[in-house]
Amino acid sequence: MSQAFDYDLVIIGAGVGGHGAALHAVACGLKTAIIEGGDMGGTCVNRGCIPSKALLAASGRVRELRNAEHLKALGIHVDGVTYEDRAIADHASTIVNKLRGDLTNSLKRLKVDVIRGWGKVAGPQKVAIATDSGEKVVTAKDIILAPGSVPFVPPGIELDGKTVFTSDDGIKLDWVPDWIAIVGSGYIGLEFSDIYTALGSEVSMIEALDQLMPGFDPDIAKQAQRVLIAPRDIETYVGTLAKSVKPGSPVVIELADAKTKEIVDVLEVDACLVATGRIPVTKDIGLESVGVETDRRGFIAVNGKMEVLRDGEVVSNLWAIGDATGRMMLAHAASAQGIAAVENIIGRSREVDYRSIPAAAFTHPEISFVGMTEPAAAEYAQEQGFEVATVRSYFKGNSKAIAEGETDGIAKVVYRKDSGEVLGAHIMGLHASDLIQEAANAIAERRTVHELAFLVHAHPTLSEVLDDAYKRALEV
Repeated sequence: MSQAFDYDLVIIGAGVGGHGAALHAVACGLKTAIIEGGDMGGTCVNRGCIPSKALLAASGRVRELRNAEHLKALGIHVDGVTYEDRAIADHASTIVNKLRGDLTNSLKRLKVDVIRGWGKVAGPQKVAIATDSGEKVVTAKDIILAPGSVPFVPPGIELDGKTVFTSDDGIKLDWVPDWIAIVGSGYIGLEFSDIYTALGSEVSMIEALDQLMPGFDPDIAKQAQRVLIAPRDIETYVGTLAKSVKPGSPVVIELADAKTKEIVDVLEVDACLVATGRIPVTKDIGLESVGVETDRRGFIAVNGKMEVLRDGEVVSNLWAIGDATGRMMLAHAASAQGIAAVENIIGRSREVDYRSIPAAAFTHPEISFVGMTEPAAAEYAQEQGFEVATVRSYFKGNSKAIAEGETDGIAKVVYRKDSGEVLGAHIMGLHASDLIQEAANAIAERRTVHELAFLVHAHPTLSEVLDDAYKRALEV
């Protein structure tokens, strides 16, 4: 460590990205401090990935146990399934508290200095921290910004945290409304529609774009509408804005045509969940002290090495990772970026391969994807001068899925027609979130369907769904 600085590395933000960066920095021999003004673990541990998956696990059990026809096919009879919403919420809260404690303890065990307070850049290689006992300033050879994000609330929507709320309050599961509107049909909206319908709520899903699930591959979105939406107590509005949302009893929602902005309907529901994406927490973190401006959405510009840019030029010794960069707003992407930043800090060049980072929606059944959708691949192919091919396989022909009685599902592989290189994979079905990692690894290694088709998969397992897709590609 240089004697000129208090630390080799100071990280502002102790979410999954900052935590991963800190652990890797210590492993690389850097004296490290991490600053957190809120809950240790950030959004993922406290208000996102972890508590929502706990709610999905519990509500999914309720859905399964109430599916008498499915259980009867397995020779099982269950009567009178009930649940306690407070106990389900407590289950999520208990897990959050445990993981938050584990995260804090792992940092302390490795002798990372954990400083509680609001950290902001105070000039080159300098960080000011507002703590309960006053402001302190520390110096560091390098600084990583990992401030995370918060839910985006469109104009016209009023929150009260009880009848109109974002996912931050939704994961508390304070109550289960009879009728809830969900604004947005991305993965957050989908997951909460899964939770609420499993627990008995009627759902109205409102999407401003012309189709539901606009970020998903079209084949997967079509399958999801057939399996996750149509059979459930969900009505949908597409091309429709929630122009005005007023809390109360009832919640009053003015629906407008997304193109003309004219009011077309008014809903009166018991509650409204706003799931319209997230925005970065980049205000009041001292960017102005080093002359850095965010884009109009608040994101920090970085290069492939995660170095912060000012007018396209690198700002020395300043790095940014996670949601604040807008590259890929996923916890594991933030962790990968943090590790890459540390590698570059110590002189080992590394960039994140975003094409190989998988993502999932933990609905029942699950949806997962990695790489390019078919439309994105087609656009890329036109630019590069090659043809795209796709192949599909189905869970209904998979022995393990048949044995489980869970045969609703599809796997789709997108690849180059000339070389066979896998460009993307999309799965909807039982344990899709686990199955996608195989395809992610294949994309990371730039493998081809010709190679993958000859790999051996255990039988009978769900992994054979992808095996079948690779083998079908050879027949095309």
